Amino acid sequence: QMQLVESGGGSVQAGGSLRLSCAASGYTVSSCYMAWFRQAPGKEREGVAVFARAVSTAYTDSVKGRFTISQDSTKNTLYLQMNDLQPEDTAMYYCAARRGGWMSAVQALSAPTLFDYWGQGTQVTVSS
Repeated sequence: QMQLVESGGGSVQAGGSLRLSCAASGYTVSSCYMAWFRQAPGKEREGVAVFARAVSTAYTDSVKGRFTISQDSTKNTLYLQMNDLQPEDTAMYYCAARRGGWMSAVQALSAPTLFDYWGQGTQVTVSS
């Protein structure tokens, strides 16, 4: 089993920054596919960024150049640095993990149903 606990969400104005954290326990983040997904009211869950077993990353087009996914193995924690936030980034952000199997980071980005473990989510609200 794996437990994921997100933190770092909040309310910012457009152009601001936030860093989300996802503290993991049970398995190491470096051995898993780790991802950030988001879901806005009335919309489907969307893959934001993936870190595939500490090897490769993928981002959805709308966040490329603004968001950076990273992890700290010593703290077993996944991060999402979000810069130049825009109102359309407003959503509940979820950390997710998948331990087994193989898929590319790009494939993982579009396959939330393949992730086995989820955090409770942290809200990000960006005002214009």
